[in-house]
Amino acid sequence: MSANTTPVADWFCYIDGEKISSDTFHEVKSPYDNRVVGRVSLANADDAERAVAVALKGGKKMTRFERYTIIDKTRLLLMERKEKFAQLISAEAGLCIRDARYETGRAHDVLMFAAMETLKDDGQIFSCDISPNGKARKIFTQREPLTLALCITPFNHPLNQVVHKIIPAIAMGTPVILKPSEKTPLTAIALVELLYEAGLPTYMLSVLLGPTKEIAEPLVKHPQVELVSFTGSVAVGKHIAATAGYKKVILELGGNDPLIVLEDADMNLAVTLAAEGSFKNSGQRCTAVKRILVQDCIYDAFVEKLVVKAAEYKSGDPADESTIVGTVIDEASAIYLEAVTKEAVALGAKVAFGGKRTGALLEPTVISNVPNHARMVVQESFGPLAPVIKFSTIEEAIAISNSTAFGLSSGVVTNNMAHAIRFVKELRMGTVNINEVPGYRIESSPFGGVKDSGLGIKEGVIEAMKCFSYVKTYSLPW
Repeated sequence: MSANTTPVADWFCYIDGEKISSDTFHEVKSPYDNRVVGRVSLANADDAERAVAVALKGGKKMTRFERYTIIDKTRLLLMERKEKFAQLISAEAGLCIRDARYETGRAHDVLMFAAMETLKDDGQIFSCDISPNGKARKIFTQREPLTLALCITPFNHPLNQVVHKIIPAIAMGTPVILKPSEKTPLTAIALVELLYEAGLPTYMLSVLLGPTKEIAEPLVKHPQVELVSFTGSVAVGKHIAATAGYKKVILELGGNDPLIVLEDADMNLAVTLAAEGSFKNSGQRCTAVKRILVQDCIYDAFVEKLVVKAAEYKSGDPADESTIVGTVIDEASAIYLEAVTKEAVALGAKVAFGGKRTGALLEPTVISNVPNHARMVVQESFGPLAPVIKFSTIEEAIAISNSTAFGLSSGVVTNNMAHAIRFVKELRMGTVNINEVPGYRIESSPFGGVKDSGLGIKEGVIEAMKCFSYVKTYSLPW
């Protein structure tokens, strides 16, 4: 691991466009070589209250065109600096540089779609003289922004998760306080600075990092915060739901997503989807393939081909252009993944490929003969693991898929349309993709899960914009 002598940069939280100075700094370290990537000056409880006050005081209200212009300018600025953002993502998250670049492309799409949607009006008109009890009036609807929203983002997509949260709010004109993950706050702060540069009125966005009891908890409970949007663990999400009080809550709490391979599947496609779904982004996606269910008659051939495919996914230094799988977020996470693999082996599973760990770096790992009750497939394993489970019938595949507490997304590989339709109908998931990875979507399409994956409230640019607003109706004589 090479030494880095670049001076450590100081980063700052922002309220109303002004940096928050503090004597307390949080160090952000590379998961790969433990070097300090940057230091963030932390906020406190008084700063949280001040951020609320600034948002409530408000300022110049933006027209649709002004919101469009700011979001689109942010998109253009991001593309001008996409390599800088990708390098920052890779440094603080340990993701390989090619995945970091891919993430900047996804963030571009969020900004593009949000800008487009800002110019649209979904208002409705209802004539009132259409019943015996009606009269000569018309009812009109229009969307109004919320007073204030809190967005809490995770580490696994330091840029794309942030734009998915805050940009739909800005598109609606709703002020936001952003609380990014303490593991990857630098990319979030860089995006906030980009939005200010693009002309966003500063009252519209603050970013705070600090102790949970001083920042996140008071803001979640704050009576002036009308919406909390959170992506992260089930435990924290359920705590937010229990303590937020009378306000909107959007929860995206992870998944345990199956890729189901039927005997009639295109084998090469199935193997490619399994590898991409399991290993891309170091397996740290809520929609990553967490369980691979393969029909018994093709099971052995599938595992053999997946082992060959997995060998193509080189792991190593995230900054190396040839690396395909970087680190997980920290060594503790890698140790956990190593532990659940050993547990599965003790239950009869076999490590068919990979499994070696060096610090936070875990090789892409294929595990065959995994029992359906092993912890690695009952709970969400957030890393480059590819556990393969055998099933006999479609009924069994559906039962196994639906057996966990999660219900986010799924993929089914089959050339039989009747089977495909049955899975779409019977899998209790927010998404069912046929002949694709569970996570496939575009940034404007609805996204979200049920059970412990979420409350069934969808994200994605269009649905999120609806959440960050309310519908006002008014009527006039006509």
